[in-house]
Amino acid sequence: MAALYVMIPAALVLVAIAVRIFFWAVDSGQFDDLDSPAHSILFDDTEPFADKKIAEDKPEQPDA
Repeated sequence: MAALYVMIPAALVLVAIAVRIFFWAVDSGQFDDLDSPAHSILFDDTEPFADKKIAEDKPEQPDA
């Protein structure tokens, strides 16, 4: 029973800290734009490195 007198206030303190951190993150704008980083990967304009490497490794055809 004595452990409950320690564990319940400790749990309440941890919950209060977690709630405070969550509200700090919301107020500081951490969750403002969740879609742009995901779309920036899909609409990337650079060529992949693998395509350049394949094009460089092809031997040239001799003129006949």
